[in-house]
Amino acid sequence: MSRPSSRIDSVIHAVRSRISSRLDGPGSRLPSVRAQATTMGVSVSTVVEAYERLAAEGVIAARAGSGFYVAGPAAPLALAEMEPRLDRAVDPLWVSRQSLETPPGHLKPGCGWMPSDWLYHDGLRRGLRRMARADAAHLVDYAGPLGLPALRQTLQRRAATLGIEASMEQLLLAESGTHAVDLICRFLLKPGDCVLVDDPSYFNYHAMLKAHQVQAIGVPYTHTGPDLEVFASALQEHAPRLYITNAGLHNPTGAVLSATTAHRLLGLADRSELIIIEDDIFADFELRPAPRLAALDGLSRVIHVGSFSKAISAASRCGYIAARPDWIEALTDLKLATSFGGGHLAAHLMQIALTDSGYRRHMQAVRTRLADARKHTLRQVQKLGITPWLQPEAGLFLWCQLPDGRDASAVARLCLREGVVVAPGNAFSQSQQAADYVRFNVSQCRDPKIWQVLGKALATDAPGSHA
Repeated sequence: MSRPSSRIDSVIHAVRSRISSRLDGPGSRLPSVRAQATTMGVSVSTVVEAYERLAAEGVIAARAGSGFYVAGPAAPLALAEMEPRLDRAVDPLWVSRQSLETPPGHLKPGCGWMPSDWLYHDGLRRGLRRMARADAAHLVDYAGPLGLPALRQTLQRRAATLGIEASMEQLLLAESGTHAVDLICRFLLKPGDCVLVDDPSYFNYHAMLKAHQVQAIGVPYTHTGPDLEVFASALQEHAPRLYITNAGLHNPTGAVLSATTAHRLLGLADRSELIIIEDDIFADFELRPAPRLAALDGLSRVIHVGSFSKAISAASRCGYIAARPDWIEALTDLKLATSFGGGHLAAHLMQIALTDSGYRRHMQAVRTRLADARKHTLRQVQKLGITPWLQPEAGLFLWCQLPDGRDASAVARLCLREGVVVAPGNAFSQSQQAADYVRFNVSQCRDPKIWQVLGKALATDAPGSHA
C-alpha cells in the first residue's frame, strides 16, 4: 500500500487499512461523510471524493439513504498494512525477519538474542544424551494437558524465589513465551479491545496485538516503570482489558521496575477491570531480583509468563504461564484446542538443563560476559556521539539516542547495505516518538565492523550530507 500523497489519499488509505486489518469486514457501515471528515480533520468534499473513488473500485458500496458499506469478501489478514502504517524499515516484522534471515556473515547488534556460543550448549548436549537413553515414551508420547510435572515443579520452586506463590495446578507449559502471551490474548481479548503497552516495548507485542485486531495504547516508560500519571489517564479514557509489560529487566530500555511504582501501579489496576501480563523472560540475567507484580498481587489479576529461549536455547522452545486456577483451566482447554499435547521433548530438555549442576555457573559466566560487553558497547556508542538513555546494571540491551536527531530508520537501511542489522527505535514505539533511538544488544556488539559501518552511516545521514 503506497503512502498517502494528498488528503483524499489519506482518507482512502485509512479506509483500506481498516479493511485489510479486518477491523471493518464485509457489510460494515463506514462512518458518515461528515463524521469521517471531523475525525480526520478534512473537508466533507474530500471524504465524498475518497468514498466515491473507493466505490468505483468496488471496495465499498453506497446504499441509498443509508451510507457506505464495505463490499466483497473479507480481505486477507495483512499485518504489514495495519494502522499505524510504518515505514517498512521500522516494521517490527521487518526487524525480526532481517535478524533471522540474514546470511551467516551479517552482524546483528539489533537482534534480541545472544550469540550461539554464549548459550548453554554443553548442558543441552548432556540433556540430549540423557534423553536418548530414556524410556521411549518420553520420546514419542503426547504430554499431559498442563505439561511435564517435573518441569512445572522446578518452575514452582523458581517462582517462589521471586516471591510468587503458585501451586502445580497454577502452572501451564506453553510452546514458548510468545505462545504463552498469544494464548492469553486469545483467551481474554476480542477484536476492538484496548491493550496498554509500554512505550517503548518489545516490538513483537505490537505485531501480535495487530494480529488480534485490538487497539494498542502506548504508555511512556520511565527509569522506574510506566509513567503512572499517563497510565491512570489511559485507564480512565480507554478502559483497557490488558496491560503487557516485562518483569525484571525491561526490553528495550534495560530499566528496572521500582517497588514504589509497582505498588502504585497495582493500586490503579485494583480500581479498574485491568488484567496484567508480566513477561519474565530475562529473570536469569538479573544481578538482583526486581519486584514482581505477580508476587505483590498474588496472581489475582496478574498473569506471569516466561521462557528460556534467551538463556538456554532458541532451538528448543518452551514457555510457561502462572495464573489463578480458573484461568489456567480455561487456558489449558485453549492450548489443547490450538496445539494439543505441546512440546514434550523440549520440556524434558529444559527440565534437565535447568536442574543440571552446570547451569548456575553458566549463567554467572554469562552475566560477567554481559557486564564486560556492556562496558565495551558504552565506550563505542559514546565515541560516535550516541547517548545511552540509561546505563543498566544487567541484561542484554542498551537503549540509545542518535546524535542531532538522526533518523534511525535511514541509518538502519544504510547499515543493512553493509551487512549490519540495526534495530530502529520506532519499531519499539507505539507512539512513533523514538525515531532517533536504537536498541543495541551488547552481546552482539563485539565486532569492530559494527562501529565502522555505523559511524559511516551516521556521517552519510548527517544534516546537510544530502545537499
